[in-house]
Amino acid sequence: MASMLCSYSMPAAAARAPLLRSSANAATSLGFAMSQLAGLSLGLTAPAAAVPLPLSTKHTIIARRICPFLEKKTNRANKVSFSNHKTKKQQFVNLQYKRLWWEAGKRYVKLRLSTKALKTIEKHGLDAVANKAGIDLNKK
Repeated sequence: MASMLCSYSMPAAAARAPLLRSSANAATSLGFAMSQLAGLSLGLTAPAAAVPLPLSTKHTIIARRICPFLEKKTNRANKVSFSNHKTKKQQFVNLQYKRLWWEAGKRYVKLRLSTKALKTIEKHGLDAVANKAGIDLNKK
């Protein structure tokens, strides 16, 4: 009965062989990763052919939740529950797509602007608000 329970025994060399192979594979994969990282320079110097980025994006129209005319943007606020528990929330600008008549260009211009900017345009005129914001309406 005792011989049946322990009928198969693995040689000691065969038991060590998978460990040696896995450690060899790990060493080669680690060596491969190290060889991949060996050629990288991690310095903070910029290459000579790098193009400098513009410092101001005021005159370029970017598809974000910012009004290009008044530069109104998202506000971070607290949402206060009945138990006075405060969690952060975002208050977005009320941006609308609006087609406005541009008198100087004698055509309609489609703009994405805030409702506050729309009221300002009605009060001062499209040209005056666009010139103050530095927006060229000829491109639209």
